[in-house]
Amino acid sequence: MILPIVAYGTSVLTKEAVNIDKDYPNLKDLISNMYETMDAAKGVGLAAPQVGLGIRLFLVDATSFKDDEDYAIEKDFRKTFINPEILEYSEGDEWAFEEGCLSIPTIKEQVYRPETIKLKYLDENFKEHIEEFDGIIARIIQHEYDHIEGVLFTDYLSPLKKRFIKKKLSAVSRGNININYKMKFPLR
Repeated sequence: MILPIVAYGTSVLTKEAVNIDKDYPNLKDLISNMYETMDAAKGVGLAAPQVGLGIRLFLVDATSFKDDEDYAIEKDFRKTFINPEILEYSEGDEWAFEEGCLSIPTIKEQVYRPETIKLKYLDENFKEHIEEFDGIIARIIQHEYDHIEGVLFTDYLSPLKKRFIKKKLSAVSRGNININYKMKFPLR
């Protein structure tokens, strides 16, 4: 079932999410619905707060970068992350990439992030993993991780850049946008 994606301005997007356990109600259905929602919206990641749930769960599908010469990944990458915790960020230079977000459609901006991260997480079977990720996969994970921390990519922008996109952000929160997926807009 395709779920509506909540838009910029919805309070769940700015709150830190809570951990869940394996008894979380209908978790397998939720994960399946989130994948269906992400695929329908042509996203590369989706966090539970983006479908209105303040829980520490997100999905990543970097498979679309498999054949991209600049960000090629070795194989299909499609994973579920439950209760993740970033243990380490790489030191040194951060790299810029133009990020967008399903909750903030029509807006893309350059965001700087570390190249590599070490992440502890549970998979959909609640098996614990500690892995290092780099490149585009690390970037997508960091973006989705920010969602469960109540942080949006626009929070990384300079005050000047935020002023330039203020009208666009307002249009998103009011639903004055043209998109091809189901969204839920904040009540005013």
